[in-house]
Amino acid sequence: MAAQYQVNGSNAAEISASIEAGIRGGHFLFGTSLPAVRILAGDLRVSPATVARAYQDLRQRGVVESEGRKGTRVRSRPALALLRSDLRPSIPPGMRDLSSGEPDLRLLPRLGPALRAVADRGEPPRGYAPESVLPELAAAARSRLRAEGIPVDGAAITVTAGALDAIERLLLAHLRPGDAVAIEDPGWANLIDLLAALGLRPVPVAVDEQGIDPAALAGALRAGARAVVVTVRAQNPTGAATGADRAVQLRELLTGHPGVLVVEDDHAAELADREPHCIGPVTSSWAFVRSASKPFGPDLRICVVAGDETTVARVAGRMRLGMGWVPALSQQILLHLWQDPEVTALVAGAARAYAQSRTALRDALLAAGVPARGETGINVWIPVPDETRVVSALRDEGIAVAPGSLFRIGSGPGIRITVSTLAEAEIPVVVAAVEAAIRPRGVVSPMR
Repeated sequence: MAAQYQVNGSNAAEISASIEAGIRGGHFLFGTSLPAVRILAGDLRVSPATVARAYQDLRQRGVVESEGRKGTRVRSRPALALLRSDLRPSIPPGMRDLSSGEPDLRLLPRLGPALRAVADRGEPPRGYAPESVLPELAAAARSRLRAEGIPVDGAAITVTAGALDAIERLLLAHLRPGDAVAIEDPGWANLIDLLAALGLRPVPVAVDEQGIDPAALAGALRAGARAVVVTVRAQNPTGAATGADRAVQLRELLTGHPGVLVVEDDHAAELADREPHCIGPVTSSWAFVRSASKPFGPDLRICVVAGDETTVARVAGRMRLGMGWVPALSQQILLHLWQDPEVTALVAGAARAYAQSRTALRDALLAAGVPARGETGINVWIPVPDETRVVSALRDEGIAVAPGSLFRIGSGPGIRITVSTLAEAEIPVVVAAVEAAIRPRGVVSPMR
């Protein structure tokens, strides 16, 4: 805790708000330990129970996390809108940024032509009681998903404002704070943060090249997981993709747990260079989430959700009480993009470019004796003995990568390299820098 900042308050709500203000203002660094309950209680002249309630409130909202006997600390990505932009590590000018996890903006389709085409139709203004999903978009989505083997013939369909929005609404439709959710480890950092913010308990499940490990998932289900979130392909950060045989194994396993919510996340969609192998519907509650952000641009903020009627109805119903619906304009733009052959060719070209860069980097690392994973998507995952040292060493060489701590719960350390803007000529330089960072001169690595 910064010396100049003093927590204050005479009750749990005031203490919680004071700590939250300190985090927003940058007085608490991410990962900083908060004062022990009894010490802060003594400083504020309140009971330890009052401070404990304040910490509990912050923990339930995903602002801090408990480390058992080590106490309570600020989460590395607290669920707060921060006031200072310099709290997160910045990328200095001239440094090669391979940390973003984003697609190459140059390969995204322009939305202007689609917007003009929609505007030229001259449709009349819409009122406050629209359908949550346009029938023509639902029909097109059903056709596209069916063509890829996704079982949507008996499914209901709606749209949400992106994949994370969909997953949040799906979890809230079935779970309550304290419920356990099986998630991939390493896995999507935003999902880990979301569970913390919702007061849900993550149960980490190991991931290999074929996706989520059945034995590990079986253990999570025995431990009481009421939901499981599976990335179909282009898993972040490892690039894993659920294989056909693995999908069968997971389907058979989940058959014995009919009350578990199964959420399948297909965030890469058209950019993935591997066909999706769907697990559901195998339980009573199931949803397949197909985002448009990666292939068509994050600014669309639209995602198609297919699932059982009850689950989809709960998502659409809850949305009506908040944002209401995804604007029809956004839905019409997405439909136009789907139907535009030039856009289809552009997205297919981007998928090929990403696959080429990812495969080239992964294979070059393996040839250099550096373990690397990246079956699909735009990222390569590299297990390392000490990710802090490796990340720092790469920054010294002018290369920014994502530390594995953002994506891990209990799995081993690693780094994530995003290949979306990586040029072929850069690959030898990156490989040499990674190899040197993992195995500094004079150090014999057990990973060889």
